Amino acid sequence: MSRLSLLTLLGALATGCGAAHSHVALEDRTLTDAPPPAPPASSARPATEQPPASPHDARAFLARYPTPAACEGAARKLQATSRDDAWLALKLCVEAPGFTQLGAVLGSAWTEDVRVRPDAAPLIARVVAQRGGSVDGELRLLHSRKVPIFSLASAIAQPDTYRGRYVLLRAQVADQRSEGERPTLWLVEQGLQAVGSRREVGIAYHTDSVSETSGDLGGRTALTGEGRVGGSIFTRESTTQSASERTYDNSSEETGREALGRLAAPDPFLETRRDYVILARFDGLRVTSGMTTDDEDEGPKIPVLTIVSYHLPQALAVY
Repeated sequence: MSRLSLLTLLGALATGCGAAHSHVALEDRTLTDAPPPAPPASSARPATEQPPASPHDARAFLARYPTPAACEGAARKLQATSRDDAWLALKLCVEAPGFTQLGAVLGSAWTEDVRVRPDAAPLIARVVAQRGGSVDGELRLLHSRKVPIFSLASAIAQPDTYRGRYVLLRAQVADQRSEGERPTLWLVEQGLQAVGSRREVGIAYHTDSVSETSGDLGGRTALTGEGRVGGSIFTRESTTQSASERTYDNSSEETGREALGRLAAPDPFLETRRDYVILARFDGLRVTSGMTTDDEDEGPKIPVLTIVSYHLPQALAVY
């Protein structure tokens, strides 16, 4: 796909795509249509157990539960009195640095909330980013819990099936245009891979040694007669001892898939040439070359996304 044709399409989408290309209506719905479950009847709490703090005072709540696991546990206990307060508390936990408990968020306690609340998908995307942004592996976990967030590859392969649904990808912004009210980004999908190397650990020891060998030879020659020849040989040895361990660093590489992402308004914090974990709605495929033919089935196509949220991935991946 040529950069010129992509830039042409970026400009066309930024100014509204033109009359020849109708927009695909976005399906504005939560992950499912079921309402949140009714809170269970409150049970008697032991006298020695303190009630969970209120999430409406974010600073006090996070100060009382400083670790991610304790924070999520306190949020879960609030479900007995108010599922809305419990969800608010969970959002506070997720927005704090270091929250990587994706398994807890996808656990049975939060199943209905994850399925029905409109801000559940952005919350999950943030947790995935804080776990390092290994999107392919995280999607397998989401699908095992029947969470309807899908890959860009699946959407490209079956555009009619996935139109209007959430897709999650790790991508860089290669270019962006803001000629209209809706900026359009050229996204290049990235895959996360582990690259191995060896690193020295501990103290390295260096040793120099010198040895000398001397001696002489005696005998008679026709030219010199009786005589002796003597000398010595010096030998230098140098050794270095150190210990090393195998380490792995995360490296992102292009997958070969690209997409156009549309924003509601310009965003100065979405920088080019940086990896982001992006949650978006899949709008379908659009032709990239020509842009003048009446037959939209001809020419290469590129997926078009409406960006819902984006998050910087952490440097270390959690498995």
